[in-house]
Amino acid sequence: MNRFARLATRLLAVPLGLVWLEPAGEAAGAVPECWPVGAEPDPAVPACCRLVAEDGMPRFLSRVGDSCDDGSDGGDSDGAAFAFAGVPLVGGSGELLGVLAVTDHAPRQWSEDDVRDLSDLAAACSAQMRMRTRSETVRQAREAAEGEATRVHELLNRSELLLRASEDLADTSGLDDVRRRVGDLVGGDLEPAGIDLVLVRQGLLHHVTGPADGDVPGPPPGRPAWPFGLGSPWPVARAVREHRMIVVDGPPAAGGADAGAGSRATAATPAFEGLRLATAACLPLRGTHGTLGALVLGWEAPYEIGVDERAVLTTLAGYTAQAVERALHLDERVTVARQLQRAMLTELPDVPGLELSALYRPAARDDMVGGDWYDAYPLPVAPGGSAAGALALTVGDITGHDMRAAALMGQVRSMLRQADHDHPGEGPEQALGALERACRRLNLPASGTAVHAHLTPAADGHWQLRWSNAGHPAPLVVTADGAVETLVRHDVLLHHALTPGPRTCDSRSLPPGSTLLLYTDGLVEERGGDIEDNVDRLAQRLATAPAGVPLDALLRSLLDTVGPRDAQDDAVLFAVRVAAS
Repeated sequence: MNRFARLATRLLAVPLGLVWLEPAGEAAGAVPECWPVGAEPDPAVPACCRLVAEDGMPRFLSRVGDSCDDGSDGGDSDGAAFAFAGVPLVGGSGELLGVLAVTDHAPRQWSEDDVRDLSDLAAACSAQMRMRTRSETVRQAREAAEGEATRVHELLNRSELLLRASEDLADTSGLDDVRRRVGDLVGGDLEPAGIDLVLVRQGLLHHVTGPADGDVPGPPPGRPAWPFGLGSPWPVARAVREHRMIVVDGPPAAGGADAGAGSRATAATPAFEGLRLATAACLPLRGTHGTLGALVLGWEAPYEIGVDERAVLTTLAGYTAQAVERALHLDERVTVARQLQRAMLTELPDVPGLELSALYRPAARDDMVGGDWYDAYPLPVAPGGSAAGALALTVGDITGHDMRAAALMGQVRSMLRQADHDHPGEGPEQALGALERACRRLNLPASGTAVHAHLTPAADGHWQLRWSNAGHPAPLVVTADGAVETLVRHDVLLHHALTPGPRTCDSRSLPPGSTLLLYTDGLVEERGGDIEDNVDRLAQRLATAPAGVPLDALLRSLLDTVGPRDAQDDAVLFAVRVAAS
């Protein structure tokens, strides 16, 4: 404090500066720290400081007597006149800490600079005193914390747990993923012996089961997984009904359900029935529109759940509830998307002499639905024609893999079907051309690729294939002897901005026992890989497939061995096999 007194004397050019401190609990007397050190102020100076302290307001007096009267009006004073200036020192809550004051031996007029300088110095002095007080508080807290090092360490671990929970549960993709990640999170910190996640569905509580490999803490194999009533006496059901944490302490009762008011404890959830758990916590999962269910943690040894631990568990339940709500939303969205995709994919017709099979794999992200499609339908018989039994085949890929692409795909598929029926007897290239012209007239922003083919029965069990390729991956044909041919010729892709032009058509005979494979680029395109190499692998797998293997098994094998592991795009495989003679 002597430093501030010295600075005050230098800034205001006065002989004496002091920091006057009133000790707590002492009404009389004061402790001044002066500059010069050891100087004795006029006896009237402490009285002036006390007046500043009582009023809580600065005083800048140009002439003061021994009674500390303001002599600025020129009045006489009994004692020797001197000038006084004092500013209160205040704490963080506005409490008085003392007074910073200066005095001059003779009367003087205090300038605006004097007022400002002393006020600024008093603010700095107040801050220093507050810092000293805080430092003392911190020292005391540190000494107290040394005796609770274990508790502080546990709180730090809990904070890290919640931080990880906020990050790990923010990008879960489904309920199983939520259950797994919650198990991973609490397994190393809270170390429960059992975890149960139950959700409310149609008035019942359903268990969300974990993986079978046992990596996630949970009840032993064979525990009941069937739903139970929301109105049942299980503590987990109470937690959901009452929207509050329920803690179960002590050994579980033998019957599992509450045995009445005198029952010491009970198994918290049916999944824990028969386990000798000393403590269990049932945490309600509060969603946007109500309680979604509950998370139950159980410990074999008594587990103390104090205020801090309750806060941690409540926060963990909050993150879990957000993840569950998001997973339920995604599950509902994926369900709708899959229903839309199934509605748009064709039920393959039964055609004598042919075996047909198709496989659709959605992308592993987004809406699980996209613009890839396959189609097969009987062709109309042209007037005077004899092509009864002809079949139209299509595999296409509308740009995109989301709901919009699926909607455009549905329109394009229907328009291509209509084009075939409006041009009976004409080739597949005419249908593709009609589709392009219709999209342009209707301003339909469809772009992508497609192979459209007509398959007509011929003599001796052969089938005549005519196809037109709009920028699509080349189909493959494998004959009964294992020879593979790539149908490489193609035209430009479909695009609404391109002026429709004439399209070509090629023809080939498919002998008995041969197989035609149509597919989309999602089967052979992989980030960092070469498409041509993957097409070669596809052709090799097709050539070496066992004779007579069912087409659906063949397509699944091709997808598993050639398709990318992390699918970023939809994939369609469509195969047609001519019956052996």
